[in-house]
Amino acid sequence: MQLLTPYRDHELALPNRIVMSPMTRLRSLPDGSPTPDVVDYYAQRATAGLIITEGIWPHSTGQSEAWAPGLQTEAHVSAWRRVTDAVHAEGGRIFAQLMHGGRKNHPRGRIDGSWPAGPSPVLDPDRVHLIEGGKADPIRPRELSHADIAAVIGQYAAAARNAIAAGFDGVEIHGANSYLIHQFLADNTNRRTDEYGGSIDNRMRAPLAIVDAVAEAIGSRRTAIRLSPGNPQFNMYEADPAPLYRKLVSELDRRELAYLHLIDNHDYPALTDLRPRWRGTLIANIGENREPTTAAEAEAVLRAGTADLVSFGRAFLANPDLVERIARDLPLNPIREEGLYGRGAKGYTDYPAWSESALSRA
Repeated sequence: MQLLTPYRDHELALPNRIVMSPMTRLRSLPDGSPTPDVVDYYAQRATAGLIITEGIWPHSTGQSEAWAPGLQTEAHVSAWRRVTDAVHAEGGRIFAQLMHGGRKNHPRGRIDGSWPAGPSPVLDPDRVHLIEGGKADPIRPRELSHADIAAVIGQYAAAARNAIAAGFDGVEIHGANSYLIHQFLADNTNRRTDEYGGSIDNRMRAPLAIVDAVAEAIGSRRTAIRLSPGNPQFNMYEADPAPLYRKLVSELDRRELAYLHLIDNHDYPALTDLRPRWRGTLIANIGENREPTTAAEAEAVLRAGTADLVSFGRAFLANPDLVERIARDLPLNPIREEGLYGRGAKGYTDYPAWSESALSRA
């Protein structure tokens, strides 16, 4: 099975081609540091070829929702260092995903109480989780000023340096799924008329500046990006994603990044359209807005040549030993909704490995 074969490309040396996809789990302390349970959670899944963490905010003004973790302070660095040390002790590799919420969230969902701001003052209609519990109606975000955009670019670079100080093997910039970079790219969330809006080149300007700042801070081979062309999730709209993403991927390809993490879409076949424009490592995510990815589906993608690695999301939540289960064709634990976004170990680190399940059945 190609999925279980090693993969090597520049700084990446992976024992298999199974990637743990970034997934929000909301286990952080009030200051945004990951809890001790986070250490166990990622260490349990260290047999993945590569782990990509949940989205981590680079600065508190970009916290996307209540209880999401950060990588801004020394306390954050120390707490994440415990995570990376544990993963490395188990022989794993782990990238930090940097995720700025942009227009998302509410002052009562952020540890600093800041008002959300995006490329344009376009309301996100979803209700918002609050730190004290419950939900609030959405609020209209501010429009980012030129000074704000410059600050955000610097915050990404600072967070990337913090990620390396915390022991991460690299950084994935979240440019997908409705967060800040996607907001600059999408039709309905970027209505600017200045140099950051309107034309394809202008809409790419801030995303590329963020990538360049991170690459300068930590090196291009430790910098990666995730994109979701045409993904309608969380009220995003891109009428014709092909022209923008073809040009964006071509621009990114020149930067020789660690990898491109690409989410496929029912309406726009991103993998087949963009693979020829990307010479480096490509991670395919084929389960977003679909049924969970199976090993057979992942194997088919690798054999078709449209990706080098495949990321699994929901299967990794419930199966810390997913790699072994795929290798031995073992049944998977079902996912429990309870505890999916809780505060503790339940529904997080209490899923049994196959060996533990066998003992309980004996």
